[in-house]
Amino acid sequence: MQQERSRRSNRERSDTTRAAIIDAAHALFVDKGYADTATPEIVAAAGLTRGALYHHFEDKKSLFRAVIEREAREVAATIEQFAPDGLAPREALLAGAAAYFDAMAVPGRVRLLLLDGPAVLGVTEMAAIDAAHGGRTLEEGLSAAMAPHRLKEKAVKAMAFLLSAAFDRAALEIDAGAARADYAYAIDRLIDRLIDP
Repeated sequence: MQQERSRRSNRERSDTTRAAIIDAAHALFVDKGYADTATPEIVAAAGLTRGALYHHFEDKKSLFRAVIEREAREVAATIEQFAPDGLAPREALLAGAAAYFDAMAVPGRVRLLLLDGPAVLGVTEMAAIDAAHGGRTLEEGLSAAMAPHRLKEKAVKAMAFLLSAAFDRAALEIDAGAARADYAYAIDRLIDRLIDP
């Protein structure tokens, strides 16, 4: 029993340390960008040592990947929260679209996921991260909404990929100061045209 408690407390300490590193890195990556953030700054902000950082992460890039994965999970969770099971496919897609724009309005998220992420990790790795989180939800939603058209799975996958790119481009424009309502309207009309051509 004592040994089990000790293992649990060691794991909890390790999880707490890892979270502190990710939190500190997130704040610095948002504020300064990946390229201008050094690992000594991260450990100083986390109140830890470089040894602690390298115990949990191979290098700055692997730490950045952990930050990106957490952000992608949070975006997907927001979408799933506001587009719950039980909605009709069209309503789920429209609710998911609005939730995506809400999720991407979190300060720094556009920079991390749409600018620095592809530049640091590459487009292929970012696509894999997206597919593991929000991309899967979008593809499932389109597939359900387009079921009457009996499109091939590859066609639905391609449409989801292209629609995802439109979402990302809209988020970049909104982050740069464009009116969200204009882009939300355009995305909603695009969804309608895709599911009811």
